[in-house]
Amino acid sequence: MAGRSVESNVSGTVIQEVTDASKDLLQSVDRSLFDSIQPYINKLYASHYGRYLADTLFGIPLGNLLAAFLVAFLVILLRKYLTRIVTGFLLKLAHKTETKLDDIIVHELKSPIRFFFVIIALDLFFQFIFLDNRYTQLLLSSLLIFDLYWIFYALTPALQNFLLNHSQQGGHISYELGRFIVRMVRLLVVLLGIISLLYNFGINVTAFVASLGLVGMAFALAAKDTAANLFGSIALMLDQSIRIGEWIKVNGVEGIVEDIGMRTTKIRTFEKSFVVVPNSIVANTNIENFSRRGIRRIKMVIGLTYDTTTAQMRRVTEDLRSMLQRHPGIAHDQTLLIRFDRFEDSYLGIFVYTFTNTSDWERYLEIKEDINLKIMEIVENNGLSFAFPSQSIYVEKLPDNPARN
Repeated sequence: MAGRSVESNVSGTVIQEVTDASKDLLQSVDRSLFDSIQPYINKLYASHYGRYLADTLFGIPLGNLLAAFLVAFLVILLRKYLTRIVTGFLLKLAHKTETKLDDIIVHELKSPIRFFFVIIALDLFFQFIFLDNRYTQLLLSSLLIFDLYWIFYALTPALQNFLLNHSQQGGHISYELGRFIVRMVRLLVVLLGIISLLYNFGINVTAFVASLGLVGMAFALAAKDTAANLFGSIALMLDQSIRIGEWIKVNGVEGIVEDIGMRTTKIRTFEKSFVVVPNSIVANTNIENFSRRGIRRIKMVIGLTYDTTTAQMRRVTEDLRSMLQRHPGIAHDQTLLIRFDRFEDSYLGIFVYTFTNTSDWERYLEIKEDINLKIMEIVENNGLSFAFPSQSIYVEKLPDNPARN
């Protein structure tokens, strides 16, 4: 319990520091502009037409109201140009490095930087109409906290790009695990952002969460299946037993993996139906991964007619063996068997067993078609025929004179 208390105090202190820093930052970027413009507005009130500008609307002098709209409009109008200046400066720094991650970061920071100037425009607007009170400061500091966590969230594409490059270079982190890490980081940023906003509004999040202990236990019991699926997804990604795009068969479902989420694995079957399998089932069921075979098997029995002689059988088996040993689509380091192994009712069977050097289905069918055609040529060149299911009836003796009967 003491450990939890210390951890809560530390996290609360960090979030409070973020809140205070946002308020200090907001006050440091706009006070000088307000202090520079307001004296000129005061002089304008003392001019010949000042009495008109000194008239109030909702208790606000028209001069200050016009200045508030003008300054806010100019800041919002120029925010794209100002954002371009800031990002251009950051891009110059980023181009000096060899990595592309900082370029991605600068690109993703454009939107939160542009929103930051909107916050400045609102703050100046409130100051010029003399609404610089704790309510407006609470609103503006909340918007700034939102913008700061937006910046943190904008860093996650760079993290995803880094993990993707790491997985493509043969690292221990797979593409699916990298996506899972990015999702968890994004979820953590969102949760911390919500907690920071609650702290900014004066809500004691630690005490609130502690008061929900029993409710949390109830939710934990109700969400046990969700927790099992979450741990199942972590186990799948760490084990790297399946990946997106692979052909698998699990729990009777066969197809291509389209996504591995935090709770489920999505499979597109060959009938184009979409099947969602809970990760707890996938992690605890035998998985048949066809994409990782590297090779595919060819297994068949060639049936020849019973009028095939012994010499013809020897020649045809030798020709078949020689053809497969020379074929460029066959995996020559794998088992290759060509044997006359059976006497069936209607044919003499030659057993063919070999492997193609590819697992791609289309390429496999192309190789198998070529092999089948070459088998037909060999059988034809040896003057033989393929057998088909048939029965022969032998009559030992016919009646001497059937007409007498």
